[in-house]
Amino acid sequence: MAAPAQQPAQPGGGKRKGKAQYVLAKRARRCDAGGPHQLEPGLQGILITCNMNERKCVEEAYSLLNEYGDDMYGPEKLTDKDQQPSGSEGEDDDVEAALKKEVGDIKASTEMRLRRFQSVESGANNVVFIRTLGIEPEKLVHHILQDMYKTKKKKTRVILRMLPISGTCKAFLEDMKKYAETFLEPWFKAPNKGTFQIVYKSRNNSHMNREEVIRELAGIVGTLNSENKVNLTNPQYTVVVEIIKAVCCLSVVKDYMLFRKYNLQEVVKSPKDPSQLISKQGNGTETKLESADKSDQNNIAEGKNNQQVPQNTDELGQTKPTSNPQVVNEGGGKPELASQATEGSKSNENDLS
Repeated sequence: MAAPAQQPAQPGGGKRKGKAQYVLAKRARRCDAGGPHQLEPGLQGILITCNMNERKCVEEAYSLLNEYGDDMYGPEKLTDKDQQPSGSEGEDDDVEAALKKEVGDIKASTEMRLRRFQSVESGANNVVFIRTLGIEPEKLVHHILQDMYKTKKKKTRVILRMLPISGTCKAFLEDMKKYAETFLEPWFKAPNKGTFQIVYKSRNNSHMNREEVIRELAGIVGTLNSENKVNLTNPQYTVVVEIIKAVCCLSVVKDYMLFRKYNLQEVVKSPKDPSQLISKQGNGTETKLESADKSDQNNIAEGKNNQQVPQNTDELGQTKPTSNPQVVNEGGGKPELASQATEGSKSNENDLS
């Protein structure tokens, strides 16, 4: 009886690698450019949402960001990956000094390999985070959307929304309040002022309360300058709050409504009816109105009541006055006519008699 054929031995005498080892090796190569490999506090970048195809989304993001990044900041200067800074030629007998020199060389080589745009793990499905270096994310994304809005030229197929992230912190209320006090100063601290709204989104996080976060952030904006007012239809600034797991991403953007909430698929479309666009924006901000009502108790925005009351009165004016008069006329008009008819018939009968 023939012996069963044996599998050829792997070079080096080891066993065949498992799938997990290949995944780890892939991640190591992916993060070989240096820097963090996942979303964490202290980063700047661009948060991108897609539809079921993250790999294609990353490719489109690199292409789009490099195109406009080279236009704004010039071509990226790359260095050879294998090139590393050389240390001093002389030998040092001091072990401590030698270790310090080696650590310095490693840090320097890592800084040389950092790229302008680098994809990192976001921690959520259909969400890609591109870490940026040496650029201002809000200006770059605004430039991209402004160009697409003017030309109406579609440049992506998978990317949905592209939100700049100017800073990240831990997703706990006290950490967010402490970080926001200094983060929001360039836009809202006196003498700077403007109208604003707060947009909140949470993914893979269950310990944060949406209304509480919006109320606290609105209170901070009000304390920075009492002239800052809430405007939910056409604000000058939109404070974007994106929470993924235990990381909070913050940014302040302009033209949020004009650029269709920074949606690359919608910004290239021409609005068919401006009134429909306004109505859609109004319906989308109903939840924001509820959260903004609570911040009125802290007297942080005096102009909010003037904006919300007309909307409520208009809605009431469109529904209640049109329905109630019909009920009153239908219920009250018919008995009066019937009584008049009976009285008239009785009087005629008396006259005839």
